[in-house]
Amino acid sequence: MGVNRRDFLKITGLGTLAGVGGKAAADLVFKGQAEAQEAKPREEALVGKRWAMVVDTKKCMEKIKKDGCKDCSIACHAVHNVPDFGNPKDEIKWIWQDTFEHICPNQHHPFTSENLEGAPFLALCNHCDNPPCVRVCPTKATFQREDGIVLMDFHRCIGCRFCMAGCPYGSRSFNWRDPRPFVQNAREDFPTRMRGVVEKCNFCAERLAEGKPPACVEACTVKALIFGDLEDPESEVRKVLHEHYSIRRKPELGTMPQIYYLV
Repeated sequence: MGVNRRDFLKITGLGTLAGVGGKAAADLVFKGQAEAQEAKPREEALVGKRWAMVVDTKKCMEKIKKDGCKDCSIACHAVHNVPDFGNPKDEIKWIWQDTFEHICPNQHHPFTSENLEGAPFLALCNHCDNPPCVRVCPTKATFQREDGIVLMDFHRCIGCRFCMAGCPYGSRSFNWRDPRPFVQNAREDFPTRMRGVVEKCNFCAERLAEGKPPACVEACTVKALIFGDLEDPESEVRKVLHEHYSIRRKPELGTMPQIYYLV
């Protein structure tokens, strides 16, 4: 019977524990794992069955054209210790701006509205229902929660970049250099990364656990970003999507992205 790397490490680790502390030590490991799996969210946590975000592109574009607004990305990068290398070659981005043609290439055509032609669009991880990045990751460093959020375990990432190749949206960044010296005012409540690690938007899972909305949503003064549970018929995202026409990035790929753009 074959033993994979993870099982091998588990077996050897428990063997060492057994040698040092006997059965009691090994039992503690299994007990800790079980408690972690059964842990319930805090009472104040925001809980949803399927988290999604809606971007009101009209509101967003008007604010960007008015004053070059980058409030959402500034807030996101600040709370997640995203480094600023000062050049596009090494750029790490969790949420950023690009043009409509680049964000939704297959929905652009010669008769596209002048309001959309060359317009700035926000981009971030789509937290797809069918995420190809999760399927191709050999170490399970990227995984999907039951509520649909696609997360990264930075410690498991081996830097193979298979997830970057698998993501059709360019939503992941790779740390070619040690990012820690380039993090301004690093926060202690979120981990910094190492060289050779991939990172991306995590829908602010750590803030949801504290009962707070995503940082980008909180920072948006014109309320162009709407976040909520798609499975809740009373949620704002459901109501907005029912009342307005929306598009998603590259829907023909079958990844089922959960970022919706009101156009």
